[in-house]
Amino acid sequence: MNYKYSMFWTAALGGAMALSMVGCKSDAEKAATSDNSSTSTNASSSGSGGKRPTPTGKGNSQSGDTIKLGVVASVTGDLKPWGDDSYYGAKLAIDEFNTAGGLNGKKIELLMEDSASKPEAAKTAGEKLMGEGVLGVLGEVSSGNTEQIARPAFDKGIPVIAIGATKTTLTDIGANVWRVCYTDDFQGPVMARFAYEDQGIRKAAIITDKKQPYSQGLSESFKQYFLKLGGEIVSEVSYQTGDTQFQAQLTELKSTNPQGIFMSGYFPEVGPLAAQARAAGITAKFFGGDGWDSSAILQSGGDAIIGSYFCNHYNNKEARPEVKMFLDKFKAKYGKEPSTTMAALGYDAALVAIDALKRCKTLDSASLIQEIENVDKLQGVSGEITLKGHNGNPPKRALVVEIRPASEGFQVFKKAYDYFESK
Repeated sequence: MNYKYSMFWTAALGGAMALSMVGCKSDAEKAATSDNSSTSTNASSSGSGGKRPTPTGKGNSQSGDTIKLGVVASVTGDLKPWGDDSYYGAKLAIDEFNTAGGLNGKKIELLMEDSASKPEAAKTAGEKLMGEGVLGVLGEVSSGNTEQIARPAFDKGIPVIAIGATKTTLTDIGANVWRVCYTDDFQGPVMARFAYEDQGIRKAAIITDKKQPYSQGLSESFKQYFLKLGGEIVSEVSYQTGDTQFQAQLTELKSTNPQGIFMSGYFPEVGPLAAQARAAGITAKFFGGDGWDSSAILQSGGDAIIGSYFCNHYNNKEARPEVKMFLDKFKAKYGKEPSTTMAALGYDAALVAIDALKRCKTLDSASLIQEIENVDKLQGVSGEITLKGHNGNPPKRALVVEIRPASEGFQVFKKAYDYFESK
């Protein structure tokens, strides 16, 4: 998820968040067995597919009774709901591990720095943690923020496990970067298939936030797969983060009479976009990505956003035992269920680090990098996570959810898609 803010605790959380499409090929080829239908085909992990560059730095090493890990989270700023939940989820996993005895008696100390929802602050936060000697860094949720952490981490030789950053090329930065979520070159095709096959859309328009790499990449992946299915893109318009008035774009778009509109941006702009589109007389169905994942979209979008569909990673209402156990533990610790999908993904990112640490021959970043790459069939809250041989991008399952009024839980699970080859 890139700039994802999600208030995702009704129907889209259980499978789309933490799971974000993790799964080995063999599992991904199986149809989902939930009460909603699922689509699956043969698959390989997304990303560049080439050999990633090896980090150049030596990283950090530690001794003593404490193992330092870092997490960068947007605990202030526009992405605060995502940042809070990503930190809470990661801390829950770390605290459980420590309570169970840690690593041969050594406890993990989780250091947190605030990205303030801004790339430049994320870079500063990441570099501060690396300077404090952490073996690895968890985070971030936004792809733009995560890139700013990953680049200096490559130079220093420190591993980064992204929580919700979905930009497809993110892991191409180096062999020290992984994620626990799906990528944009999967969720775009998922929404293209849902719009075309499930909703019967043949003529679609696309609205892109040209300031966000996430939105740009997601729009392109939706477009290419929709065209591959036989659909037609009748209009493409853009805006940029922070815009509040969209009349010019909507006037242009309306003239092409689309049946569906794919809005690839984040919820702060998508809500007003939807409201202004309906006010302009546009009746097309609305579709989007995991950047919609916040109940705040209900306030800004009003009735106009109800009945729209978006892609997500996980669903609090899923029947899987891993979800129930996670929610019980989260509520016991924090007194409430997570409000966004980032809690489950944060938990899973920490699980990946813990799983790798257990196999490290020495407590240093180089050994941790080696063992994160060897993570295979790790059962997370979001689903099975396999990083080994996938260039940092675990093949994961995605959920499509429908936006409903808050009284109905905000998100209602509609359909699950196991990982499929989108190229």
